[in-house]
Amino acid sequence: MKALVYTQPNEVVLQEQPMPAAATGEVVLQIEAVGICGSDMHAWHGHDPRRKPGLVLGHEFVGRIVESAAPGFDLGTRFTGNPLITCGVCEYCVQGRNNLCANRTMVGMTRPGAYAEYMSIPAASLIAMPQDLPARAAALTEPAATAWHAVNLIIRALARPIHECRVLVIGGGAIGMLGALLLRHLGVRHTVVAELNPLRRDAVARHAHCDAIDPGAAPQAESSFDVVIDAVGAKATRNQAFIAIKPGGVIMHVGLQDWASEVDMRKLTLAEITLLGTYTYTTADLRATVSALAQGAFGDLSWVEERPLAGGQQAFLDLDQGRCAAAKVLLRP
Repeated sequence: MKALVYTQPNEVVLQEQPMPAAATGEVVLQIEAVGICGSDMHAWHGHDPRRKPGLVLGHEFVGRIVESAAPGFDLGTRFTGNPLITCGVCEYCVQGRNNLCANRTMVGMTRPGAYAEYMSIPAASLIAMPQDLPARAAALTEPAATAWHAVNLIIRALARPIHECRVLVIGGGAIGMLGALLLRHLGVRHTVVAELNPLRRDAVARHAHCDAIDPGAAPQAESSFDVVIDAVGAKATRNQAFIAIKPGGVIMHVGLQDWASEVDMRKLTLAEITLLGTYTYTTADLRATVSALAQGAFGDLSWVEERPLAGGQQAFLDLDQGRCAAAKVLLRP
C-alpha cells in the first residue's frame, strides 16, 4: 500500500509500506479521508520527540472495514474513530474521562496512523456514524470533538449562559473555526476571532459569520470578554487572553504552540479568573459530535479543502507558509 511517511523534519514522503494486519480485537480500515492536524504540523517540524522519523502520521480519519478480527464489526461498514487507544480500566476510563487514561497510546504517534491507504485500529476505538455521512464531515469528527469538549467545559464554569457572553477566540485554525461555528450554533452572537493570516480571517468571517480581526492591527480592549478561547497556545496569545478577559471570566487554553510561559497570576487571583486546560475529548464527546455534524451544527463545511494523499508534502508546506486559506486540509488516499 501507499503511505505518507514522516522521514525527517519538514518532510513527508509517499512510500510503499506493508499492508497492516488485524490483530485480535482489531480491524483494518481502508481510509477515505484524513485531516492534517496542528499536532501533525508540530511533528512535521520535528518538535515532537514522541513522533519519530519513519512514522506514518494522521489521526483524524474515516474509513471502511476491509478486514475484521473483532466480532460484530462487519466488512464494508464505515467508521470514524477515537485515535486515543485507552485501557478501559483505569480510574479515568471508569469515570468516563478516558481522554485522561493513564495508559493511553495513540494512532499516528505510538502506532502507524491514517496517512495511508489502510490502517489497523482496535475495534473498541471505532465510533459509529451514519453510513451516508460524507467523508468530509466524518473526518472532521476528531477536531470538532476537541472544540465540543472545550466549549462544554467552559459552559460548566460560567456564571451565566454562554449565549449571553462575549467570546474571543484566538486563532482561526481548525479548532478556532470549529469553535466559532459551534458557538454560533449555541446561540452566541458576540464572537470575535483573532487571526494573523488574512486568508483565514476572510474564511472565518464568511463561514462562521462573526467578526474576524487582525490582533496586531486591532488589539482587543482590556477586560472586554466573558470568555477567551486560546486555540494557539503561544506566549503572546496567553498574554492576550489575560488582557482581554473580564473579571470573573473563563479562559480556555486549547493550543500548545509553546509548552511553557508565564501567566498573569495577579489578575487570575484578584479578578477571580477561571483558567481551564483541555485535552482532546471523551468517547461520549466523539459520539455527540458525529450526531452534531450529521445535523449540520458546524455548517456546510465548504471551507474544508481536499487534496490527494500524494500531495501531502505540498499541503504541509502550504499550511506552514500561510498560503492556504482553509483551516482544515483533508488528504484523500
